[in-house]
Amino acid sequence: MSPWITRVGAGPDLVLIHGWAMHGGIFAPLVDRLAAHFCLHLVDMPGHGHHQPYQPGSLQPAQLALRIAELTPPAHWIGWSLGGLVVLHAALDHPEQVRGLVALAANPCFVSAPDWPHGVAAQVFADFGNALMQDFVAAIERFLALETLGSANAQDELRQLKAQVFAHGQPDLRALQDGLALLEEIDARAALAGLCVPSLWIAGRRDRLVPASAMQWAAMQAPHGRFLQISAGHAPFLSHADEVATAIREFVAAGGSA
Repeated sequence: MSPWITRVGAGPDLVLIHGWAMHGGIFAPLVDRLAAHFCLHLVDMPGHGHHQPYQPGSLQPAQLALRIAELTPPAHWIGWSLGGLVVLHAALDHPEQVRGLVALAANPCFVSAPDWPHGVAAQVFADFGNALMQDFVAAIERFLALETLGSANAQDELRQLKAQVFAHGQPDLRALQDGLALLEEIDARAALAGLCVPSLWIAGRRDRLVPASAMQWAAMQAPHGRFLQISAGHAPFLSHADEVATAIREFVAAGGSA
């Protein structure tokens, strides 16, 4: 097992991939609820957590999906936010390794466009990129605050995110810059029709970064997609861990079927 993939629990395999600036430890609420039922493979993306040193380009979703697929058994894959793009590429490129995917607040296209009202303005990511160069820590904390914006439990979620973000050391600045660029540039909407594995798209109704409408649209495009909306913000596994864990268990138990 790679030092940047932590294995916990026993049972059917689940691969979990975190979002921007975080690491696998952010899934602690799900670990508490799922480790008794599954073998969890908690991934640290390049430049995050224990996955150091950062090699430029290694955060590209297709490349990273291949590396993870080579190091883990066939499993259901779960991705939050930026991690959702990695999970999507894994399912598209390596369906023999991905039994089903769960996207947590993960937009196939994070930036809005004339034909895509379900994203945020590109300037949001450009501003965070500039802020990173000015004050690394402050920029990350601003992004965490944006992630919790709109949640009924915003203060509690923000405390949890802040407590976790540097728990495994600081993420690499270059990885953070590359991650923001990926969020700004990737448009995977057209690829969804080719998704041959079952998928579950879990959205936060109060999410200000990934509108629930984006997740619902993605689920409708995927041939075997299912949509679930939770009254949460951008991190539903923190504020509504029981609901998310139950949805994952039921999805896997049903063979990932919609």
